[in-house]
Amino acid sequence: MRALELKQQGWKQRDIAAAFGVTEGAVSQWLKRAAEGGAEALRRQSGRGAKPKLKAEQWDRLVDCLEQGAKAFGFADEVWTQPRVAWLIEREFGVKYHPSHVGRQLKRLGWSRQQPLIRASQRDEAAIAHWPSETWPQLEKKRARKAGR
Repeated sequence: MRALELKQQGWKQRDIAAAFGVTEGAVSQWLKRAAEGGAEALRRQSGRGAKPKLKAEQWDRLVDCLEQGAKAFGFADEVWTQPRVAWLIEREFGVKYHPSHVGRQLKRLGWSRQQPLIRASQRDEAAIAHWPSETWPQLEKKRARKAGR
């Protein structure tokens, strides 16, 4: 709007561009838009972007599916990872979403992205429970003896 005012006062495009720290091409586009649609055409326009692939009621239905739990859809645990949700969306609605985009949509819906726990298959819970009370104190004693020498 200010660039248009300066142009109407007789400023050159080059000087307007320098004053605003933009290219002359940008000023040219502003002035063209103002010439075609008036000063109102210079107001900030919302991003148009792609139209959403799913409607609001479909997102609501997805939340209902998520609330049933991952096991209800054949997964071994109850963790809803982004790839799993992307799979669910494709299965239920026939729409493909990239898992990263699914994460953003889950956040918008008030859900968090979940990471599965990855544990070694040979994990020994008894040995893990035993370690802090038995093994660690013995290691501390050995370290104390070495430090005392």
